[in-house]
Amino acid sequence: MRRAHASAARTFLVTVSGPEVWGWQGRTLGRRAGTDWLRVVSAPVAKQGGRMWEGTALADALVPRSVPRPRLRDLCDWTGGDHAYRAELTEYVTAPAVTGGSPALDRNPVLPDAWWTDLRSALKTLATVPTDRESVRQRWIDNNFRRFLGIDPLHIRDYTTCHSDVHRANLTCAPLVILDWEGWGRLAVGYDIGLLHAYTLTAPATAARIRRDFADVLDTPAGRAGELVALGQLLQACSRGVHAGLAPLPARRAEDLTGTPVPLP
Repeated sequence: MRRAHASAARTFLVTVSGPEVWGWQGRTLGRRAGTDWLRVVSAPVAKQGGRMWEGTALADALVPRSVPRPRLRDLCDWTGGDHAYRAELTEYVTAPAVTGGSPALDRNPVLPDAWWTDLRSALKTLATVPTDRESVRQRWIDNNFRRFLGIDPLHIRDYTTCHSDVHRANLTCAPLVILDWEGWGRLAVGYDIGLLHAYTLTAPATAARIRRDFADVLDTPAGRAGELVALGQLLQACSRGVHAGLAPLPARRAEDLTGTPVPLP
């Protein structure tokens, strides 16, 4: 990955600096490159392409500029041995993320009211973008709701376009910028806010603000269904060792919504 990243820097004629930022299981590697950010994605040749591979480029092309996100400068694809690579040169965002490292909050951040207004506006605009990209399929719900939530699968009828990974490590402090667009697509209404709420359960005052400000989503049948999908996916990630210490909080939230104990791992 380091060799691939260095090769991409030469292709784009940029000089990288600063710390390496690694993605899940080393699948991505990013570093600052002057006024840009250089990120390389890798996959076995047989698995290149598809939703996660194309997400950043399609978001840049299809999502309105009123949704604040880094601009895509350039792309480059190549293969080396049994792996394929995609290099993405995007605008470098100077505003820090609300929280670094883990998406779970360890404090209640102080954010202006305008930040919350901008987040609501961005998600509302994103919801209007037509796409056939599916981020969570009904099959996943059918196969996993009993395992992770202890309830019969729901048949999701209300879908919208979502970011799919809204948490404080992907949201900058004021001014708001939404990062990491590889997984965006159609999801159950309430998924984005439900996931953000789940990751803020470690900071009760912030979680309470989300429940209040987005009650028009979370307190509807469609919104609750989307939140349950988000909670199920987060509990699955916890079962695999990702943010494992967070699991009791989303489990308790799911039990509050369903009245059914979540199965122990």
